Amino acid sequence: MRDTLKIASAPLSRRRFLINSAMTAGVTIGAGALLDACDTSTTSNSSGGSATTLTVMYLNNEFLPAYITDFQKANPNIKLKFLTYDQARLNAMFAAGQPPDFIRTVGASEMPYWSSRGVAQDLSQYFAKSSVIKEDDLEPVNDVYRWDGKSQGQGARYGMAKDWSLDAMMWYNEKIFKQAGVSVPSSTDALSYDELLAIGKKLTVRKNGKIQIYGLDAEYGFFMQGHLLQMIAQQGGQLFSTDLSQADFSTPEARKAVKFYVDFAQAHVGPSPLDPDAAGGYNLFTAGRVGMIAFGYWYGGAIATQTNGIGSSSGMMPAPQMGSTRISTCMSGTGAWIPAASKNKDAAWKVMEYFMAGKPSHDRAQSGWGVPALKSLISEMPQGKPYQKEAFQALQHEMQYQKTLGFSPYITDDGFNAAFAKAIEPVMRGQSTLDQGIKQLNQSINKLLQQGKQQAGS
Repeated sequence: MRDTLKIASAPLSRRRFLINSAMTAGVTIGAGALLDACDTSTTSNSSGGSATTLTVMYLNNEFLPAYITDFQKANPNIKLKFLTYDQARLNAMFAAGQPPDFIRTVGASEMPYWSSRGVAQDLSQYFAKSSVIKEDDLEPVNDVYRWDGKSQGQGARYGMAKDWSLDAMMWYNEKIFKQAGVSVPSSTDALSYDELLAIGKKLTVRKNGKIQIYGLDAEYGFFMQGHLLQMIAQQGGQLFSTDLSQADFSTPEARKAVKFYVDFAQAHVGPSPLDPDAAGGYNLFTAGRVGMIAFGYWYGGAIATQTNGIGSSSGMMPAPQMGSTRISTCMSGTGAWIPAASKNKDAAWKVMEYFMAGKPSHDRAQSGWGVPALKSLISEMPQGKPYQKEAFQALQHEMQYQKTLGFSPYITDDGFNAAFAKAIEPVMRGQSTLDQGIKQLNQSINKLLQQGKQQAGS
């Protein structure tokens, strides 16, 4: 990792900073107090000319102060006003009619929402004309920022990823496998979910009734919608109706996916509602207490910061499979978009070019905190240590199975996760049956979808 790159620990940089509706009822924060934050007036620059003030809403461990200085030096007529990403503040700025000009987003699950409502600016012409970001240099993951009015992955481009991972790929601790007498998993051949859970049971170590080593951290509650969509697609099924306004968890494919999480929790092999652990998988794995964890390539950046030698026993394995169709997807693709209401779209595009293809993109590529969104930067990914080289090779093999999932524009991940937990966690605890949980899940998710459709004016 380069000394100039000061990326904070992953729980901050990769956990959800989800954007919900800026137009739903109940936004009560006073907009007037925020107008200074999104002032688009011109000011004088050091050379006596006028400078456009551009508002960037991002995380300060990703959009570093050094990048602001660097950008403004190259673009003296643009002044960047940085705001740390905050949901309530963003909503209020939209309500005031003066949103930020450049906004962080978790692309895969969020861009259908913004694009379908006309809130995001169609950037297709900017991409087509750019001499900095070439369309043929874009990794396929950037298709999660495309929307054709009906589905994700086709049509106009509404933003771009800064980095990404195939999020269901897994890291494993070779030392724990050897201690359990279990063969280390293949870096190219995917395990089934049944095989994964069986191995997790063998790796789990208990002492005095407490779990000392978790065999499998399936990251329950993290990218739940994405994981379920992938599991169902691997079986040849689909969760949502053609128009994305209805969900059906009672199909054999969806039922099997939901049941996996019930079986996982009841097996007591990893952190779950039945075995909560405040440390979290991020810290548990680096402490040598997890055999396998469902984090994507990005987690290699976290491993690289450790001084306890965890890297020497770390390896990467493919995403597990629940059916005959091998699929491995990006469920996040964190990046940025430009609002249609921005008064500074041309200047905001300059920020997009700089942040996605300039110095920040090279820093990210070399750090190992995710896969570059540009093909030309893949060669800069770290391979200096054995585990980094092996992880890079495992990723390269896995990329042939990448597919864009179709998230619905009518529901947010927050809403989805809450509904899933309310319906299924009682099943995990034996307080209701799987059939009852699925019935409740269908009712609650479809209610949210209908509300979202009404809000979108569809």
